[in-house]
Amino acid sequence: MSTNLPIDPVEAFEPVPVVPGPWREFWTSFSANRGAVMGLGVVALLLLVAIFAPWLAPHAPNLTDSSAFLRPPAWQEGGSRLHLLGTDAIGRDILSRLMHGSRLSLSIGLAVVAISVVVGIALGLVAGFFRGVLGIAIMRLMDVILTLPSLLLAIVIVAILGPGLVNAMLAVAIVVLPHYVRITRAAVISEVSRDYVTAARISGAGTLRLMFREVLPNCAAPLIVQASLGVSTAILDAAALGFLGLGAQPPSPEWGTMLADAREFVLRAWWVVTFPGLAILVAVLAFNLLGDGLRDALDPKLKK
Repeated sequence: MSTNLPIDPVEAFEPVPVVPGPWREFWTSFSANRGAVMGLGVVALLLLVAIFAPWLAPHAPNLTDSSAFLRPPAWQEGGSRLHLLGTDAIGRDILSRLMHGSRLSLSIGLAVVAISVVVGIALGLVAGFFRGVLGIAIMRLMDVILTLPSLLLAIVIVAILGPGLVNAMLAVAIVVLPHYVRITRAAVISEVSRDYVTAARISGAGTLRLMFREVLPNCAAPLIVQASLGVSTAILDAAALGFLGLGAQPPSPEWGTMLADAREFVLRAWWVVTFPGLAILVAVLAFNLLGDGLRDALDPKLKK
């Protein structure tokens, strides 16, 4: 006697629900934040301008025009279509200098974040795994750095090392380093007590394997968010050092240096100050919006 039960044709053809992959789930959560999508678009545009600046810029960044000193933008009386955003005090095209300056400012931000992330992860892993004298010494040093005003500390470091672009990058990297060390250490402490780490340790995994293959990949989310926010901080601090004459040196078209060169023309020629300031504002705001979106998408507690 057959025991097979009749199959409902509706149930037989019912579609199996598709579970979205991690990237699709991430993009769905990220794209729900319109500000983050706008920030991503602006960051992508800035990167494209920085990469293709030699071909997009209408003039060389340091090319002077003796017949166009402090020429206003093209839409203002006395302006010229050859210089859409006007010229500075020695006839250099502001638009071209902004485009080439994006290469410097973004390179500074990315380089500072790369240095601080690598060193911060290493120190944070050591402080999280070895909580004895070594871990305490690392965290107390980070606390000392955090107690000092960031810009003031960067100025002191550059004053010791000497003014220049590389020294300014090192100074800003030291200033933002404690954030990555503290985030890494906190994530390591929370992950070390989990079952998968205990299982890996029982199976014979060494300390280095536990650090870099087991624990570190699970600490990546907060570090990615902090890195995206750290780029804006690095750009702002580097521009401040350039404005004070301690960062990139003239005739470099770095945005902070452009502001420093235009200080005496604030009342006579508004464009030489306004456009570099707007470039810094837009870049910092875009990276902050991108960081907020990444935080919302990567943190399970903030997902809607």
